[in-house]
Amino acid sequence: MSRMRVQLGLISLVAALVLTACGGPNEGGGGGAQGTGNFTFATGKDTSGWTQKLVGDWNTQHPDQKVSLQELPESADAQRSLFVTNLQAKSDRFDVMGLDVIWTAEFAKSGWLVELDQSQFPLDQMLKPAVDTAMFEGKLWAAPFGTNGGLLFYRKDVLDKAGKQPPKTFDELKALCPLAQQNNMDCYAGQFAKYEGLTVNFAEAVQAAGGELMTDNGTKAALGGPAVQGLSFLADGFKNGTMPKPAITYKEEEGRRSFMSGKLLFLRNWPYVYGLAAESDPANKVKGKVGIAPLPGFTGAGSSSLGGLNFAVSAFSKKQATAVEFTKFATSQENSKEMVGLTGNAPAWNALYDDPELVKKFPFLPTLKEGMQTAKPRPVTPYYQEVTTAIQEDAYAALQGQKSPDQAVTDLTQKLNEIGSQG
Repeated sequence: MSRMRVQLGLISLVAALVLTACGGPNEGGGGGAQGTGNFTFATGKDTSGWTQKLVGDWNTQHPDQKVSLQELPESADAQRSLFVTNLQAKSDRFDVMGLDVIWTAEFAKSGWLVELDQSQFPLDQMLKPAVDTAMFEGKLWAAPFGTNGGLLFYRKDVLDKAGKQPPKTFDELKALCPLAQQNNMDCYAGQFAKYEGLTVNFAEAVQAAGGELMTDNGTKAALGGPAVQGLSFLADGFKNGTMPKPAITYKEEEGRRSFMSGKLLFLRNWPYVYGLAAESDPANKVKGKVGIAPLPGFTGAGSSSLGGLNFAVSAFSKKQATAVEFTKFATSQENSKEMVGLTGNAPAWNALYDDPELVKKFPFLPTLKEGMQTAKPRPVTPYYQEVTTAIQEDAYAALQGQKSPDQAVTDLTQKLNEIGSQG
């Protein structure tokens, strides 16, 4: 080796050591996180008051390391846009981030997250599907906080009066639609606007037919007949009146408001609806009239898409040590129980689904826990944003009648295979 190469090698080594000492994106686990002091916690807007209480509790206990809450828009797409813009710029604006479970692979692959020390989190006491959403390539990149699964909300008073049970299949659901007409309401709605909720509802329809979206670690499309069957049910629903025409614009809140105003017999939505439907409010016409059941499928119970929220630490944070400690605090079983009690959202902790105090307030928890065991994640891929955009385009075209379900699935299969071939 030449003397010049030796000198260059030494210079490179010294430079690397200097950069390591100065700190940079942390990849060595929660135990190697550096930096303490005041920090920021960024997450979607919360109307329950739980997030504000969490911040207050932490600040009372840690007066020298206070957290400032940065509430982001309600829309997950808008949240992701803000996170990506700042992380691509290597900004330290956000220290702890509340991330949708579908973003883990993308953010970890991009080098935007601190790897967490798995020994510092009691993962064995949490739902495995929830833990899986925080993992990528065998490493823990976020702490499971809240998980989520879809439920079928229905007008129990209407079904009871008719002597009917909640539907277990789509055929049973359609057979009950005349009850909706007799009571001057529409039959069924989910989330069908052209956004992430449509991906969720499409995935659940495919899973209800026994299929899945992608396979081989998110590199190949796995649609086929089940996808055609699932998408046909959704598209036909708008043609035959199972779903009202306005539902093509529904996100979570539009569907919830329609159901709570007494306009729907059945609604697919997340657990948070139950707590709101139990409140006394002039706009709530269904208090005391709501039942909950697992999502229906084609031959029996369906399978929910896995939702939820994880807490992650930014690789560009200058307060990583404090941020990791806050993440442990926020996702503890004690704080998670308080969150469930205030919001009715689904926890990551197994034990909370059987907690007598919580079950008394939210009797759907055992049903939800059962459903969570069969819930499936959306494709785990660093290219998820491209995947979901493709799904929304073709599924929405089928719902609007611009493409047949067969053509939409054929086109989507080609797109997903092209996206998957990148990694």
